[in-house]
Amino acid sequence: MFEKILIANRGEIACRVIKTARRMGIATVAVHSEADADALHVRMADEAVAIGPAPAHQSYLVIERIVAAARETGAQAVHPGYGFLAENAAFVEALEGAGVVFIGPPAAVIAAMGDKLESKRLARQAGLDTIPGHDEIIADADEAVRIARAIGYPVMLKASAGGGGKGMRIAGDAAQAREGFVSAASEAESSFGDGRILVEKFIENPRHIEIQLLADAHGNAVHLGERECSIQRRHQKVIEEAPSPFLDEAMRAAMGAQAVALAHAVGYRSAGTVEFIVDTKKNFYFLEMNTRLQVEHPVTELVARIDLVEQMIRIAAGEPLGFGQEDVRLEGWAIEARIYAEDPSRGFLPAPGRIERYRPPAEADGVRIDSGVYEGADVSVFYDPLIAKLCAWGEDRGAAIARMRAALDAFELRGPGHNIALLAAVMRNGRFVEGRFSTAFIAEEYGDAFDGAPLAGDLLDTFVAVAALVHLREQARANRISGQAPHYAWRPGGRWVVSLDGAPHAVVASAQSEGVAVEFDGRRIVVGSDWRPGASLFEGTVDGRAVTVQVEPSGGGYRLSHAGARPLAVVRRARAAELAARMPAKAPPDRSRLLLSPMPGRVVSIAVEAGQEVKAGEPLCVVDAMKMENILRAERDGRIARVVTGAGESVEVDQVILELE
Repeated sequence: MFEKILIANRGEIACRVIKTARRMGIATVAVHSEADADALHVRMADEAVAIGPAPAHQSYLVIERIVAAARETGAQAVHPGYGFLAENAAFVEALEGAGVVFIGPPAAVIAAMGDKLESKRLARQAGLDTIPGHDEIIADADEAVRIARAIGYPVMLKASAGGGGKGMRIAGDAAQAREGFVSAASEAESSFGDGRILVEKFIENPRHIEIQLLADAHGNAVHLGERECSIQRRHQKVIEEAPSPFLDEAMRAAMGAQAVALAHAVGYRSAGTVEFIVDTKKNFYFLEMNTRLQVEHPVTELVARIDLVEQMIRIAAGEPLGFGQEDVRLEGWAIEARIYAEDPSRGFLPAPGRIERYRPPAEADGVRIDSGVYEGADVSVFYDPLIAKLCAWGEDRGAAIARMRAALDAFELRGPGHNIALLAAVMRNGRFVEGRFSTAFIAEEYGDAFDGAPLAGDLLDTFVAVAALVHLREQARANRISGQAPHYAWRPGGRWVVSLDGAPHAVVASAQSEGVAVEFDGRRIVVGSDWRPGASLFEGTVDGRAVTVQVEPSGGGYRLSHAGARPLAVVRRARAAELAARMPAKAPPDRSRLLLSPMPGRVVSIAVEAGQEVKAGEPLCVVDAMKMENILRAERDGRIARVVTGAGESVEVDQVILELE
């Protein structure tokens, strides 16, 4: 067994590998860019080596620096994590040349499976069904349009060397195919150093299901069941679960057998994943093989009770698998929710920044958290926006969902924008609970932006009741510490108006032995909790239902977070509420002539120049942030007055890029 390994990655996956290595008694070496000098993975590792400036292409993607770090520290093996160099055959060959073991599959397998054209050919030879499409590299946008027309719209344009949703576009017509080719090729070149693009038929309303493999160097290969990865946004997975609510035993066995057959056919070893697209009639098609550990691997670990990182290390050290397919037992249900630094209300745009508060729920009772951040850390514009992976296990799917709901409600994260409210809303969405979804689920249910779950039913009752109790406790505290006027007696409760995002609800609140009784809209709700002013979590009951609500002072009231909603609650006496309603709203400044950057990032290109006429919807520029390219378009017809920011420059949120007349 190895005595020391180097982790050629950063963030949560580097921390994840370090935890297993430490348990196995293996020393670890972290590598880091200048931006990551104080990162959590650097703090956790036994040693750390600086490898260059913040941009990944000057640090984490520089093979020579990673190999040199392994040599300098005496690391006997390198674990690549996922992303960066995890599927780079040249990296494996460089390590082998330096006498360092790669914790993963052979270089030839990575090269073959990393090329989507070659992997499809090999999959067909192994007996797998593949998606119809064009199996040759496309030269330019004109050829992409011709091929897409021949295949029939809609089509998927995707990077041959891609992954993780990078370099992928869906086109429904010639204009989208032309623009999608250029955009996908640019993004792929930036992310993978390989801009080759292929086109295949887009399967509508598909499910994305993948099979987890383990294979050793002694001819043994097993699968550990499937993961359902259909809850996606822009081809980026958001929620995964194991097993899938869509598969039956026969289909699971058939997909698993095909995945194992492919592993044998290509001489695979290590942990790997075979991804399939499944249509509504349960026909499944080979999509690709990921020759690395997947982001969503924890859900498999939770149901299989197998540490995949440990198995990767043991396989790389030459050990055979200690079990066969007949020994694999999958127990219970597991769900993973990816917490991203993004702003759902602004079209899910990247939202990096400093983490001002980080209080995840406790890792107990089936809750697991994989993260690479801490309170005070920066979420950088240079890397992936993933902050943490929250996982929940239960005896069945219902139990796992219930546990995930509670964990999301209790997950405190402030500073950068994040998607926790969206994740909480999905957990309560009827279609999700019933298992009726496809990869289009988020777009169909929430569109291009998410502003919070609607306030109705039990959710409305919860917020009104909690706001009333919180306000009464705050008032009682103020009464105790502010001093009393002569003959003044403070009387808790009475008539109030609870305003939720401006919508008023007249209530009568009164103290009860079991808590506070709140009457509104003809209903009586009893809310109980030991919450005290200053606490950021309200944990209690509303009409006997256990609830957890985050409480954050804001705007003269309280920002309450629960079940996918984040209303601003303001509690006033009736007269004060009446007067507040008469206050005129301040009109926002007119910015219709300005193109503002919606996120921090770097301007990749400017598509227009001063004096040029543009139409609504035309692309104006491309801004790169957190490994994704974002096309900014004209919101109205007009003429470009001046270009303020040039290509290659860094921009902040709401920084002016150009002006229209």
